[in-house]
Amino acid sequence: MKRLIPLLILFVVVMASSCTMQTTGDTEVGVRTRKISLFAESGVEDRAYAAGSTYFFVPFINDWHTFDTKLQNLEMTLDSGSGDRRNRDDLLFKTIDGNDISLDVIVAYRIDPDKAPYILQYVAENDQELREKIIRTLARSIPRDIFGELTSEEFYVASERQEKAEEARARLQEILEPLGVIVEKVLPKDYRFNEAYQQAIEDRKVAEQLAERNVAATEAAREEYNRKLHEAQGTVNEMVARADGQYEQARIEADAYYAQQEYLAQAIEAEAIAEAEGIRRLNEALAGAGGETMVKLEIAEALAGKRIVLLPTSEGGFNLRTLDLNRLLESFGGGGGSQGGWSGLSSESGVTGGAGGTAGAGGTASGAMSTNPGLVSQ
Repeated sequence: MKRLIPLLILFVVVMASSCTMQTTGDTEVGVRTRKISLFAESGVEDRAYAAGSTYFFVPFINDWHTFDTKLQNLEMTLDSGSGDRRNRDDLLFKTIDGNDISLDVIVAYRIDPDKAPYILQYVAENDQELREKIIRTLARSIPRDIFGELTSEEFYVASERQEKAEEARARLQEILEPLGVIVEKVLPKDYRFNEAYQQAIEDRKVAEQLAERNVAATEAAREEYNRKLHEAQGTVNEMVARADGQYEQARIEADAYYAQQEYLAQAIEAEAIAEAEGIRRLNEALAGAGGETMVKLEIAEALAGKRIVLLPTSEGGFNLRTLDLNRLLESFGGGGGSQGGWSGLSSESGVTGGAGGTAGAGGTASGAMSTNPGLVSQ
């Protein structure tokens, strides 16, 4: 037993001196596999060694694997100068309405660092194997099936393609996530129908574009017509409003003038009615005793201060001897002297007979004359 201890120590020293150095890159994680282990379980170690580090392991009894965790693109295109293949690698399938189509697709993915030991133990031994056997196989089949649900017309609609791309990403993620792969994006790129159908589609698109331009031109012409119509309506409305304003102003002025003239006519009519009423009442007053009295007073006022001379005339004139002067004056509208109408004349008044007889005012003139006298007012 004592001889085995030195041998064991020697073995440990030899093994330690023969350890190899293992490293991980900046975007890599490492996975260690124990082939032989005296103190731990052999097999893939359930640990992901951090990126950018250096580790020492005893050779022969340990294996070392690395996985790149950066974002990677799996590009499948028609162009042989790009993508993962040096030949045609685009997806070929039929649309749901039966037309042949090819589609360029890019699948962006990355490895989950924490699941690197699981990938090594159950999925793939390195990045290339994982890419070719697992990711590429699924990335060609699942997007082809999902994009094949679109019609030929829907392929021309970007939003429809994008919706199917997201559906394909979700489906790939559902399958690959348990395997330690995270699918970030599925990007549909160029697509191509067969030449005959492509030409028919392009011709129809050109026709639709021409129709749309014609519709746009028609709509623009309609808008221009409506604009000019509105401008014309505005001008007409302005003219009508101006004419209505002028008419309203003229009507107001005419109504004011008419009202003024009506008021004036009413005033003239009222004045004429009042004046006619006054004349009527005056005539009524003059037609009675009061009117006669006024006439007598007017004659009296007219004869006041005048000399009355009786001159003889031819046969049939006044007889001064029998003349009643008061009655004479009464005949001229003056009223009887004895009743007060001619009760007295002024001191300057008198009646002169042709024979020299004189009668004073208010008395009875008498005198003999050979001829008929005449009455003269001086």
